[in-house]
Amino acid sequence: MLAAIVTMAGCAVVPLHVPNGAAARWQNTIVIDAPDSVIGFRLAERLEATFGSATAAQYRLRVVPQIEPVPATIAVDGDSTRFNLTGNATWTLVDQAGEKIGGGLEQTFTSYSATGSTAATQAVESDAQARLAVALADLIRQRLALLEVPR
Repeated sequence: MLAAIVTMAGCAVVPLHVPNGAAARWQNTIVIDAPDSVIGFRLAERLEATFGSATAAQYRLRVVPQIEPVPATIAVDGDSTRFNLTGNATWTLVDQAGEKIGGGLEQTFTSYSATGSTAATQAVESDAQARLAVALADLIRQRLALLEVPR
């Protein structure tokens, strides 16, 4: 383990999300285009927190999220007591001319319990959607940080 640490110390490895890291090249250059929905807002909010407001817009990031609740646990009486929220986000990064720079499909999931009152279930479902939006946005920003900047 110590040998691996010493070996890595000599490499030019730079973390993605630090000042002057690989993701810094996208700072304030991307306009986020997400649907007018709660999940779209939360995705855009997380991505803008990472990449900043597009003061020098050179690129447009189009994100199309989809969320689907899937019953994960069914009680003896037939009621679903736990749900998995599966989420997909298709994204495309284009330049000002509309030329595609990169794109992909990110997928993840989260869960919530539906054993409380209706209001409690709605609250935990909303929280699960927020967590899912953050997770999808983080997957997208990791992919963007790895893209090569066109010349």
